[in-house]
Amino acid sequence: MPSIFSYQSAEIDWCEGNFEHSTVIAEYYNTISNVSFFILSAALLYLNRQYCQQRAVPMYFISGLLLCVGVFSMYFHMTLSYVGQLLDELSILWTLAVAYSFWYPKVYFPRCIKSRKHFFWLSGVTTVVSTLMSFIKPAFNAYALNCIAFHLLYLTWCELKKCNDKRVHRMAAAMVVWWALAITSWLSDRWLCWLWQAISFPYFHSFWHVLIAVSLLYCFPLVIYFDVNYEMPTFKPKLGYWPSDSWPVVVPYVALEEPHKQC
Repeated sequence: MPSIFSYQSAEIDWCEGNFEHSTVIAEYYNTISNVSFFILSAALLYLNRQYCQQRAVPMYFISGLLLCVGVFSMYFHMTLSYVGQLLDELSILWTLAVAYSFWYPKVYFPRCIKSRKHFFWLSGVTTVVSTLMSFIKPAFNAYALNCIAFHLLYLTWCELKKCNDKRVHRMAAAMVVWWALAITSWLSDRWLCWLWQAISFPYFHSFWHVLIAVSLLYCFPLVIYFDVNYEMPTFKPKLGYWPSDSWPVVVPYVALEEPHKQC
């Protein structure tokens, strides 16, 4: 019986051919495309440094977990091992759990939850149970994790109904477009592999890594913007764009300004 650490012991194998570009790396482009998560982690801290000064704990936790997502995803695609698959999926699960724990607005708490501390416990127990369940059928984990995006989109829609800032609406629209491109790439690699192999272009899962990282570059400032509105009443959040508003391709961030005004 092969070791759970052995190469190609995972339940799933993506469309890219194995060991075509390296004798050590199973899926070369799927592996190196995870560099996008390292860039995302650094950009999140640098661009939103004003917010980070006020809310350092969630920012450093999330940024560190994004690095773990990149590292474990690289390990998985490099080896296609069972352990690599679980580490990849569980790092995403725990990143989502921590993000929910810190940033989920109190107005959406279940009625039985009276404080952020109680919500931490609820998130922790739910995540531990989900972690144990993920060992039952690891091949289903990725589908379950992607379904969480629909809840995030619903929350975004609820918040946008209360906000008149056109920049926020444009950023949310851009986030959805990038996410749609990302999930299309993920599903294409999973379901249409025969087609991409026929035309010798089986690289859509590597596109997924880059596109979902770009989508998160828009998602995190959006979450931070709403968090400032809810949790930091002495500040007014303002969206900015790096390197400049006039550039055709920009990265959004949140600046903290004068006393808060209701969005």
